[in-house]
Amino acid sequence: MKFIRNILPILLLSMLSLSCKKFIDIKKNSDQSFLETAKDCQLLLDNYELFNTGYPIDGEISADDYYLKDSRYNSDPVTLEDRSIYSWQPQAIRNAADLWKGPYNKIYHANLIMETLDKLVGKEPVAVLSNLRGSALFFRAYSLWNLAQLYASPFGSQTGQDQGLPIRLMSDINDVQARATVGDTYARIVQDLKEAAALLNVTSTISSRPNKAAAYAMLSRVYLSMGDYPNALASSSSALALKSNLIDFNTLNPASFAPFVQFNTEVIFHSTIFNQNAVLEPGYGDEDLAIIDPSVIASFDSDDLRKTILFKENTDVPVPSGTFRFTGNHESAVGSSKLFNGLAVDELYLTRAECYARAGNASSAMADLNALLVSRWRSGTYVNKTAATAADALATVLAERRKGMVMRGTRWSDLRRLNLDARFAKTLSRTVNGKVYTLTANDLRYTILIPQEAITNSSLPQNRR
Repeated sequence: MKFIRNILPILLLSMLSLSCKKFIDIKKNSDQSFLETAKDCQLLLDNYELFNTGYPIDGEISADDYYLKDSRYNSDPVTLEDRSIYSWQPQAIRNAADLWKGPYNKIYHANLIMETLDKLVGKEPVAVLSNLRGSALFFRAYSLWNLAQLYASPFGSQTGQDQGLPIRLMSDINDVQARATVGDTYARIVQDLKEAAALLNVTSTISSRPNKAAAYAMLSRVYLSMGDYPNALASSSSALALKSNLIDFNTLNPASFAPFVQFNTEVIFHSTIFNQNAVLEPGYGDEDLAIIDPSVIASFDSDDLRKTILFKENTDVPVPSGTFRFTGNHESAVGSSKLFNGLAVDELYLTRAECYARAGNASSAMADLNALLVSRWRSGTYVNKTAATAADALATVLAERRKGMVMRGTRWSDLRRLNLDARFAKTLSRTVNGKVYTLTANDLRYTILIPQEAITNSSLPQNRR
């Protein structure tokens, strides 16, 4: 297919862009691969720009964490495509396939690494090969899940006609895959992550490298998106058994516009969203910013340090007074347009607390929630939350998840799954240039259209409208 063939130059360029000179020096021909040793595989996996950045952003653009002023919406660099996605236009679509090809590029390289590892069996230490294979499996699953949150129907809502994603299990660019079912797409993601969890090292030297805790943490996120709460509970518990340290927000500087250090102790796995045209630019003293949903800001108690650590009030003219911008980015660099969408310990506590509540265990749900929140409140002011029933516990946990996971790349997935439950279904609304736009729960627009370039250059069927 033309689409598959057109990926090849991008893949080769990404190979040649590696910082390690060895990869630039290797000449590829029919008898020689870019990858020859376990060290080569590790060097490729350590290519941060290839594997840890560039995850698609359109779910975050479409979610309800923020809104744009009309002046921002109408100005460069916000494109017509960005505007149509932001306002949930029925035919909103990207022309270029960058957000589609980027994750598939990661999947291609993960498959290439695993094929190389097959050839190295008996030539390299088993433990080394196992960890490398686990890393490649993790990245393949991580990429496929991120794609599924945009371009496949929410798990559990699909009919037999709904389609998932092409599942590529080899690097051969001529191995053209049709769209699998939604169920098969998620089954592959879960299978890869389970195998990765069994193979990966318990710890890694830096959080840009996956480890066993990351695999379990990602499994908990995947199971949560599937509504499989018993397995999400088990996976989050397995991850917390390996890494449970939380940052005491009392140790952070509330005046800082970058309060978190990159790769900080709470991060399990570090990755970032590709912020297309900086649509979600957090803003650092100007009007070009995403303004946080006022209902989120209003939900914080005065002693809850998250309000001043994760957000800053806009006091700069002409930004409206009393509004807030996001500054809780684990990517950390002031002015960076990248948004952290990786895995962190706080998410695990929120996930497990939710799963306990759904299992009818209100006391354990509140125990996990209190363990998290005491580290977020001003010292000596936190009073443990209680819940009379499991239903009360669930409502409390979901409210805290809403507050603590803003701009983390998970809200769109949360909306998709929670909309399937009438208790938590939500109609989104935005006013743009005086016109009100809405997105009702379970609307087909919760599955974004595959970029036109991918459709034009392939036989893939488009998502329903």
